[in-house]
Amino acid sequence: MSLIRIKDATDPATWGPAIDEAVNAVGRGELVVLPTDTVYGIGADAFDPRAVQRLLDAKGRGRQMPPPVLIPDVRTLDGLATDVPDTVRALAEAFWPGGLTVILRAQPSLAWDLGETHGTVALRMPDHPAALALLRRTGPLAVSSANLTGRPAATTATEAYDQLGDRVAVLLDAGAAPGGVASTIVDATGPALRVVRLGAIDLAALAAVAPVMAPPAPGPDEGRPEAPAS
Repeated sequence: MSLIRIKDATDPATWGPAIDEAVNAVGRGELVVLPTDTVYGIGADAFDPRAVQRLLDAKGRGRQMPPPVLIPDVRTLDGLATDVPDTVRALAEAFWPGGLTVILRAQPSLAWDLGETHGTVALRMPDHPAALALLRRTGPLAVSSANLTGRPAATTATEAYDQLGDRVAVLLDAGAAPGGVASTIVDATGPALRVVRLGAIDLAALAAVAPVMAPPAPGPDEGRPEAPAS
């Protein structure tokens, strides 16, 4: 294990140099691993297409599976998405920061390339102090679960390093991810809100805030999808 790449981010009083290194790595177009409230994520500057492609390559993932974007503040929502329904605002108010990812129509003026998004973007505000400290410095990050495609999502920085190794410049270590379960994903691009993956937030909790359709039952040949977001 490369202890040089793994930086202690457990204590806000001392994590400054670690956050600085991660910010600098993102600015150079490199990849970082960051803790979240669900699982560990691998992140890149959302507005740097080459960095996003490095993220997809590091995971062994194609452009047809674009990464979600983590944001530091609910107010960022309108800067990245358009036609945000009131129901989504209610869900964001209830569950952000937290384990909810929402798929929305992306602002058409954004100069980014996350992959084959078909004009959409998946957004989440994580409930983790180290992640938010990083995001406030870097702005929106394209972040996917810190694992190779088809393998379990990492719940510690060590697990992330074991899978991703030298593909990542800096790994922020904040101990075991408190959630250990990937976020719930809600698609808000259609006429009704629809759950496409259940995770950290259950259907009953969502339905108590806004009308949300349950996810379709998997067919006999469908396996459990890999977590696309931390």
